[in-house]
Amino acid sequence: MNNEQIDFRSAFKGSFSGILRWPQLDALWERIRADVQGGWYLYAVGEAPPAQCVAPEDLLRFIEQIDELLRREHAEDYCGIVYVDDTDAPSFVKIFDPNNLGVSCGYSDNPPLPGWILSKLPPVDLQAPMPLPGNRRRWWQRLFAS
Repeated sequence: MNNEQIDFRSAFKGSFSGILRWPQLDALWERIRADVQGGWYLYAVGEAPPAQCVAPEDLLRFIEQIDELLRREHAEDYCGIVYVDDTDAPSFVKIFDPNNLGVSCGYSDNPPLPGWILSKLPPVDLQAPMPLPGNRRRWWQRLFAS
């Protein structure tokens, strides 16, 4: 493994804070929007990791669309499925798929992988046990269709 892989994997396994309330998620999105030029990678776990940072306009589109998806499909009065390394200066965000939560909120030796990762570190393949479900793959592909 090279240092890039070690850095991403270490960051992935690092300490994260849960975004518990929808207003906290709004604040997180605002911080990321304010840093749209910050060199973000957008990784749909189960797809090939990106080799380049996402374009600012694509990052903004992703935030808009993932926010809509989370609020529509996680029909709770709380969020609780987004985790961030630093709420004040985010650089690594894990977003869990509302339809594949498993035990993401509890302890497990093999917790489910997030559905999407926003990171300032170049991602490495996390080797998802299964490919993205067809509906998520289509959603992902439509999101970046020209």
